[in-house]
Amino acid sequence: MIKKILIAFFCVTAHGLFAQNGTISPYSYFGIGDLRNNGTVDNQMMGGISMYGDSIHINLNNPAAYSKLKLTTYTAGISHKEYTLKDWTEEQNVSVTNLEYLAIAFPMAKNIGMGFGIMPYSSVGYSLSSSSINDQESEVTNFFTGEGGLNRLYASVGFEPIKNLSLGITANFNFGTLEYERIQSVEDVQFGTLDNRESKINGYDFNYALNYNPVIKDKYTLYTSVLVNTQGNLVSKNTQTLGSFSLSNGNNVEVIDVDLDASNLRNTELKVPARTTLGLGFGENKKWFLGAEYSFQQMSDFDNTFLGLENVTYTDANTYAIGGYWVPNYRTLSGYFKRITYRAGLKYDVSGLEVNNKEINNFGITFGMGLPLGTSFSNLNLGFELGRRGTTDANLIEESYFKINVGLSLNDRWFQQRKIN
Repeated sequence: MIKKILIAFFCVTAHGLFAQNGTISPYSYFGIGDLRNNGTVDNQMMGGISMYGDSIHINLNNPAAYSKLKLTTYTAGISHKEYTLKDWTEEQNVSVTNLEYLAIAFPMAKNIGMGFGIMPYSSVGYSLSSSSINDQESEVTNFFTGEGGLNRLYASVGFEPIKNLSLGITANFNFGTLEYERIQSVEDVQFGTLDNRESKINGYDFNYALNYNPVIKDKYTLYTSVLVNTQGNLVSKNTQTLGSFSLSNGNNVEVIDVDLDASNLRNTELKVPARTTLGLGFGENKKWFLGAEYSFQQMSDFDNTFLGLENVTYTDANTYAIGGYWVPNYRTLSGYFKRITYRAGLKYDVSGLEVNNKEINNFGITFGMGLPLGTSFSNLNLGFELGRRGTTDANLIEESYFKINVGLSLNDRWFQQRKIN
């Protein structure tokens, strides 16, 4: 029965994954939007570290962890994010709710597991305005809006060829549409101008993982991992329209399709640089764990020539994360709170994005808990994140946010031969 319920749930909710507006950040204007591949709720609440894997949870970012699976696992996650956006003169509160991921994984044989699923890869969603005075002392107002995003279909396999050594690979297919609009009006001028751009994008990349987790003194485990996300090779099919419209009634006066073939912008390549993550941790199985990860990415090689932005540059990106969990007593039959998994972490992202010569970095504090469902291995994961991104310097916007995550992890047993005594 659980399989029928979950399959129906996946079919219904997957439709919403393609239609949602995943962000309201002004910084989603740049690159290919806000990257949103943050793993399951249980990993996110440990600062986003991805080295840890166990037998009942899916690890979306570390395919080597699939080798640990003992039960079929279904997982889904949603989030609600409250933003406070401010500059030097004003402040605004906004919010957004999203479906984060849908996935299933199962053991295929001893020490071999695989899984597949769908999740957002990036999101574009913003609405901005700016004003200036031109040479004729008239006020010029620009409105910028954008929406869309890329989704990701993935398939993973992990295996353990040697005791304590696990390997894994994930194949990702990314696809979606990004839409950008700019409207300009000039004081005492009857007509405004518009610039609409659209990019239909698809492409692929791969994740490779190696975990080495030796047991120390028959009680503790040393966790080490190396993760490599290969260069994302994305192809963008672009269109652009320019025109004018009446400020009195909003009707278009003249709109033309731009000949992008003449400037070699009809089809462009977006190469998202490879990302490498190194992890080190230590813990006692099913009791506690503490780990740290460092990621680096040569974002200085990235460029989106179709947008042609002048106030943005890309530098090398780095991420620092630390996190862990603690379970008071997972075996107890009395005292529900002793079986809860408590998680917490910190993260700092040097994003590699510079706007108006200012770095756009992010700092977050994460915490949450995994709530057992009955006497089964299934659980409900709740998570919270407090963070800040950006700056109010150089006419930019600072984002303060509070994010609530809810993840459901359900377990079942497949491929088990039934016996009649």
